[in-house]
Amino acid sequence: MKEQYVGDENDYRKYALLRQLANAGVRIGVCWMLTPPDDGSDGGKTAYLKRPDRWRAHDPDLFDVLRSVHDYPGVRRLRLIERSGVIPKALFFNEHLSHRSDLRSVFFTAAWSELKSADLIFFDPDNGFEVASTPKGRAASSKFIYHDEIAETYKRGHSVLVYQHFPRQPRGQVIHDLATKLVANASGARLWCFRTPQIAFLMLIHPHHAQKLTEAAESAVDRWGAGFLSGTAIPATIA
Repeated sequence: MKEQYVGDENDYRKYALLRQLANAGVRIGVCWMLTPPDDGSDGGKTAYLKRPDRWRAHDPDLFDVLRSVHDYPGVRRLRLIERSGVIPKALFFNEHLSHRSDLRSVFFTAAWSELKSADLIFFDPDNGFEVASTPKGRAASSKFIYHDEIAETYKRGHSVLVYQHFPRQPRGQVIHDLATKLVANASGARLWCFRTPQIAFLMLIHPHHAQKLTEAAESAVDRWGAGFLSGTAIPATIA
């Protein structure tokens, strides 16, 4: 993720979901997967902060925090988010991720160590899951999370949540293909997918956290309508 986009519309939905999981007693570890800024603009995607009549009711406390953070240009907004306590009892790993394979390995080793006491680790790549055209070590590979990294996280006893920006492909097929790969490398996992108009969050639930996370996921779906955040369990037999 890029710090220039902290507090945008996608962040509102992202933090709302993480808060719902955390408030159910799930210890969240956040691996931001930071990358350098680009020439993009977050102007259009923060316009929602000027419409509290439409947006604030989804999560009033969170909305107020994000509106306050956005009023501080030129500072490390991500640090403000972390210190706000908006994700209760969360752990954070906020180092920058390089595209170099050797440095990437160091990054994940450090992240797993820093977040080892988390029940669920949330990965926040720029784009989402790996694509065939960008293997590890290639320029721009830092924008993606790779399936072997997710498998290792799950093997270490963590549930896993991953941000995925929808590519220009049929969305149902994108989710099916990703789900098939995820369950193939996570024995005994349950799988959920949360969706917004632009992004998806795929969650592998480790057996250690099955009841707690399933109940939290169901409560999140009950709280919001499809226009903000929807979600559903995906059968383990999807493949």
